[in-house]
Amino acid sequence: MNEYLFIIRGGMEGQPSPEEMQTEMEKWRVWMGGLAEKGILVGGQPLENPGKTLIENGTKVIDRPLVEGKELIGGYIIVKADSLEEGTELAKGCPGFDHGCTIEVRQIASMG
Repeated sequence: MNEYLFIIRGGMEGQPSPEEMQTEMEKWRVWMGGLAEKGILVGGQPLENPGKTLIENGTKVIDRPLVEGKELIGGYIIVKADSLEEGTELAKGCPGFDHGCTIEVRQIASMG
């Protein structure tokens, strides 16, 4: 099996109520829990919005995120799958699609 990275862009906009946030977090818990039960979840986390980007060979540091909304990377998940197609099928269950998220699925290259 190979490892695949789900790069999750976009997500809930505005300031959701605590109840809305709880409902959404439960959907994510169930989905990721199902991946874990199958033994194919390697890990994943949401990302905080503040960040820095180094450009020009690291000589210039700019605040991140540079892009807003649907292009903002909100988090990542790493799963095990036999192929890119299988990894893509796994990503289709993501609850983030309810809020307009997109997911880029990429195989993690072996460095060995």
